[in-house]
Amino acid sequence: MSFSKFTQKDYDLINQEYEGLKEVAARRCRTDAEMALVQKAFEFANEAHKNVRRRSGEPYMLHPIAVARIVVENIGLGCKSICAAILHDVVEDTDFTIEDIRNLFGDKIASLVDGLTKIKTVLDNENRKDNHYKQVDTLQAENFKRILLTLNDDVRVVLIKLADRLHNCRTIEFMPEHKRDKVLSETMFIFIPLAHRLGLYEVKSEMENIWLKYKEPDAYREISQRIDESVVDKDKSIDEFIAPISAALTDAGFQFEIKKRIKTPYSVWNKMRTKNVEFEQVYDLYAVRIIFTPPADSKETERNQCYHIFSIITGIYKYQPSRVRDWVKHPKSNGYEALHCTLMSQIGIWIEVQIRSKRMDDIAEKGIAAHWAYKNEGYVGENDSEMDKWLAKVKEILVSPDVGALELLDIIHNDLVSSDIIVFTPKGEQKSIQKGATALDFAYLIHTHIGNKAIAAKVNMKLVPLSYVLHTGDQVEVITAQNARPKMEWLQFLVTRHARNIVIESFKDNRTEIAARGRQMYENEMSNNGIPKTKKNEQKILETAQIRDMDEFFFRLGLGIVKPGTIVKAIFPEVTPVASVKAEHFKVKADDPSGRKFVLASCCNPIPGDPILGFRTPDGVVTIHKKSCSVAGSMASKYGDMVVIPEWDMSDGNQAFPVRISLRGIDKVGLLNSISHYISEVLGVNMRKVYMGSEDGIFEGYIELLVHDKEVLDSIIQNLGRIDGIQKIVRTDI
Repeated sequence: MSFSKFTQKDYDLINQEYEGLKEVAARRCRTDAEMALVQKAFEFANEAHKNVRRRSGEPYMLHPIAVARIVVENIGLGCKSICAAILHDVVEDTDFTIEDIRNLFGDKIASLVDGLTKIKTVLDNENRKDNHYKQVDTLQAENFKRILLTLNDDVRVVLIKLADRLHNCRTIEFMPEHKRDKVLSETMFIFIPLAHRLGLYEVKSEMENIWLKYKEPDAYREISQRIDESVVDKDKSIDEFIAPISAALTDAGFQFEIKKRIKTPYSVWNKMRTKNVEFEQVYDLYAVRIIFTPPADSKETERNQCYHIFSIITGIYKYQPSRVRDWVKHPKSNGYEALHCTLMSQIGIWIEVQIRSKRMDDIAEKGIAAHWAYKNEGYVGENDSEMDKWLAKVKEILVSPDVGALELLDIIHNDLVSSDIIVFTPKGEQKSIQKGATALDFAYLIHTHIGNKAIAAKVNMKLVPLSYVLHTGDQVEVITAQNARPKMEWLQFLVTRHARNIVIESFKDNRTEIAARGRQMYENEMSNNGIPKTKKNEQKILETAQIRDMDEFFFRLGLGIVKPGTIVKAIFPEVTPVASVKAEHFKVKADDPSGRKFVLASCCNPIPGDPILGFRTPDGVVTIHKKSCSVAGSMASKYGDMVVIPEWDMSDGNQAFPVRISLRGIDKVGLLNSISHYISEVLGVNMRKVYMGSEDGIFEGYIELLVHDKEVLDSIIQNLGRIDGIQKIVRTDI
């Protein structure tokens, strides 16, 4: 922030933006008194932020106005939340206090502003002096715990914070690069999954695209361009696809609207990366959304009306049975309901069709706020408890006294990004459980006593071990024995935190004996690897294991939850020290002292030309990751103040870096010779490993190369793609 006297142009800009906010706020404010309260909040904040500017040079007041507008348009909150959004930076950035807000705007708005002020205080760590990991543990990881603790008080605080984060992402170009990477990593690790869990599709999608734009700029530009070209090429065809559907639904008496949707650049990039497919193979690039308004006097349920529409449109076009997704009967854990199917169009492309009622669409776009709005209006659906169950689970984790801040961060992150499956009891009762859960996890879901006494299970009438991984639709019966009790080996395959905690708790009476065994394992591991038992090394071990003290570490080591290898990993981090890569290969920007040792992270193997960021450790080593590396994202969300921004020095082309390219295509005689000849003879690039397999005329494999930089790699991929028979060639992780 900076200070300089506003001009008339500044005042005009503020008033213009506020007029836009007033227009949308009028849709949510129910009375003139509520609109007057919004006006009062604006006038108060506008005066408080007078002559204050953002990094962009614009009046600071534009930020709270923009946040308030997101709160209305993207999230659908009401008057008090709008006021809190307008006021959210006043207490932090000016001399006014929460008591001033309370006296002027009442308890509820003051409470919301107080929650937002506390979140901002703990997130804004730019001026922190001590960069030791322990300090970060007690500060940055605690930040997210405090954010999530507001769910116990009023989830609107988190919703407004998401709006604040979205606007900060929209204006992220004005941040210094090291701060930008910290914010984007936090956004990907916590805020995007949180938006997803709370059902805020618009907020989530926009954050994802901004993340991609700055983390993988080349991929963002290329995919955006290809999407734009495809839209121009196929737009008329989509309209022709919609026309007979629209006519048939009109004839059937439905009141509806049909919207076209194109997959976002991030969504396409993520699918290409996770499914290892080319752009052309993302066949759900196009989607058509049918949103119907049920007649007030209709005796048909919304679910049955979805099925009715499905039967009409699949009578017009052929559909792909494997691509039907019935989230009407089995909603997602964030409350999402819709019926998806994929139809073959007249021009031979697959188009996804999403069928929703108006209520389902509101909840899909605006999430929890719309869910509550319908509940307040008296609508009670069979799926309304899913969101409440998740909130209750989060609150249970938050109040647990034995969960450290860093451990909590990973628990919440894993929960946010995990998906659920539907399984059934022997009596046909539907249960939702985490994807990847075992039969024993299911037993503990039913009841602690059943889990503790479990010895086996029957899944779909077939006897299976307790470690059996469940799948959607499984019917599960747990077999128990009176003399059975929890076993330590269960901790090796249990997935849900609820079940693991119960089993750990069951061994508390043997804690001394188990901890002693863990201590002996620790002593052996330290001795075998020549690691001195110093306080500094103990701290590194606790940080890696994300455990608060050594007594708890010994107990978990003795239980087998923590592996002995954690000790070596903590002292000798799993990065690839590139002794042959000199420090001159990197230039470090002014936010970090020079003359440091650099190592390349083995998790993502960056090469010159890749967008990179580094992490500075207390001993002065900087580990280099690709910006889009998930490990880097996790670290930056916890240790944001250790982020530095190195730059590749491209002047020395003698150093070679390991990369892997994966290939697939039609097997032909001499194909491997053509590939190896081009790489070795034409380009003079060293191949250090080659694997190729062929089955039924299709070959698939990979080649590991040593290249000087990304430009060389891109050239290799482009030219190999021209060899007859190669259908797909992409860079993949080693």
